[in-house]
Amino acid sequence: MRKRRLTACVAVPLAVGLLASGCGGGGSATEEGFISVNSTEPENPLVPANTTETGGGNVVDAMFTGLVGYDPETSEPYNEVAESIDTQDNKVFTIKLKPGWTFHDGSPVTANSFVKAWNYAAYAPNGQSTTSFFEQIQGYRDVSPADPDGDTGPQEPPQPTAQEMSGLRAVDDSTISVTLDAPFATWPTMLGYTAFSPMPESFFADPEAFEEHPVGNGPFKFESRQPNTDIKLVTNDQYAGQNKPQIRGVEFRIYNELETAYQDLVSGNLDFVDQVPPSALVGNKWRTDLQDRVVDKEMLSNNALQLPLYDPKLKDPRVRHALSMAIDRKQITDTVFEGSYLPATGWVPSGPIKGYEAGGCGQYCEYNPQEAKKLLDEAGGFNGPLTITSNADGGHKEWVEAICNQLNTNLGVQCAFNPVPTFAEFLKMHDENAHTGPFRFGWLGDYPAAETFLGKIYRTGASSNYMRYSSPEFDAAMSRADQAPSEEEGLRLYREAENILAKDMPSIPLWNQKAQSGYSDRISDVHVSFDRKLDLELVKLNP
Repeated sequence: MRKRRLTACVAVPLAVGLLASGCGGGGSATEEGFISVNSTEPENPLVPANTTETGGGNVVDAMFTGLVGYDPETSEPYNEVAESIDTQDNKVFTIKLKPGWTFHDGSPVTANSFVKAWNYAAYAPNGQSTTSFFEQIQGYRDVSPADPDGDTGPQEPPQPTAQEMSGLRAVDDSTISVTLDAPFATWPTMLGYTAFSPMPESFFADPEAFEEHPVGNGPFKFESRQPNTDIKLVTNDQYAGQNKPQIRGVEFRIYNELETAYQDLVSGNLDFVDQVPPSALVGNKWRTDLQDRVVDKEMLSNNALQLPLYDPKLKDPRVRHALSMAIDRKQITDTVFEGSYLPATGWVPSGPIKGYEAGGCGQYCEYNPQEAKKLLDEAGGFNGPLTITSNADGGHKEWVEAICNQLNTNLGVQCAFNPVPTFAEFLKMHDENAHTGPFRFGWLGDYPAAETFLGKIYRTGASSNYMRYSSPEFDAAMSRADQAPSEEEGLRLYREAENILAKDMPSIPLWNQKAQSGYSDRISDVHVSFDRKLDLELVKLNP
């Protein structure tokens, strides 16, 4: 569910611009023993169950460790706090915890630390953004009843009939028992996602105080936060994970413009940038700037245009198919992105993920302007101009305008870029069904499984289903895939579900992003994960 975001600085006089808008590190020195990395201002307080975007997610992931971790190179899951995760039927799971884990305040991590945290996250009145991640657990609908007319309808959802999920309990201090509504083979892989983090008793005693000074169990402890400026974490000397940090701490510097972060990196005032800006890709400038201090690898990222199905102009699937087939993805990835992005052939990206198979979108992601024009004519043409909306800057203007030029040339559709100044305003448009045309959607995998690119976005009522797509056929296909008796069969069934998306086209897959990151000569042992995070446990400061 990690939603990428880059927002533009509000136009202000140059003399006060950096100070007033929090637009970058400004070349501040890095504290001795610390490394500095680029970030964005977290959307919410640093609580795992209410963090779904990258700015807050990277910080929370450094502060908390869950039952499962992921290898930064292969994406294979491995046990962290869990000693074992056993099941006979992929429905009832017994989780044993390793001894010796503590929170940063010294309190022990127990089975109840997970059970209470998951129940808190799932309980609808708590308003946590990751609630839906617990939907497979038996009793979830008792604590989070379904809204009868969806999130945006006038009816209020029923009040919960319970505060705890019946399928979740702490057997003893080191044993968790979980019963799902139905078999779900992917469920253990999910457990490394932030939402499944344990929480200390201090959180439940005073959530507001916790937000001021969050306490985790991960490799780094909270030290300080200056809104729109930086977040500092220090190494947890008592960390019980398999990799102990080699640095004294990390400073997450808040940037509203990626270009500013990159210039700080090049000038030696920042140690790591997770994504180089499009301007640095032109002519491979970034490789000239950084020499061998670059990371260039496939990651689990899918970029698309979501289509608001509540917009009458986009109701007809033939219109949606026509728009997709009129886009020459390869031309844009070759020119705008200098070949650094990979044209998408479906909704599940290539990269370190099991079961990927090219062509999930079929003919509808293939460039065919003649067929696109034919489909649009059959649908009665396109009524009025088309706008494509995104948060401003961050490299979006160039590719949006390239798509608009192609739609104008190939379909005769008047198309224009509709920039929204801030990411917060962009999110508000999602929540209020305020889009009047396609809008940018970027998705970083929450965990390395096809299911997160399908169910978490396109199921009816899914938390990131901003299109308001609802297909009983797709929902049923996803349920069959989730409940498959083997991983191989499940992967085959997920591909069948993806074929239904191709038929309905609720969004237009564009390209899969690569992790193209850069780092300073101060650091080494740089490993970047499938979701473009620097592995802070492995990175080292050079002598």
